[in-house]
Amino acid sequence: QVQLVESVGGLVQAGGSLRLSCAASGGTSTTYVMAWFRQAPGKAREFVAAISWSGGSIDRADSVKGRFTISRDNAKNTVYLKMNSLKPEDTAVYYCAAKTGAFAGVRGTMYNYWGQGTQVTVSS
Repeated sequence: QVQLVESVGGLVQAGGSLRLSCAASGGTSTTYVMAWFRQAPGKAREFVAAISWSGGSIDRADSVKGRFTISRDNAKNTVYLKMNSLKPEDTAVYYCAAKTGAFAGVRGTMYNYWGQGTQVTVSS
């Protein structure tokens, strides 16, 4: 069993920055693809970004390109999401996810493990 634990989110003003982290533990594999999804009130869960174990396969949602950066530190079994130029529409619960395989993916149904979620609120 894999456990994913996200860092605490926060409240920031529009235009500000925030970095989230997600640490993985347990399981029998250390080569998981890891990703971030988010869900705003009244909306469906949506893909944000994903990165393969090697870092060679990365996917990003169009809405965050140029603003968000996904990275990972395999020695720490941790994935990061650096969020810059935050907008009110970025307000959501952010979820860390992981799956087996070699390639990043954009569909939530591809992922086997999920964190508990962390709240990010961006004020106008």
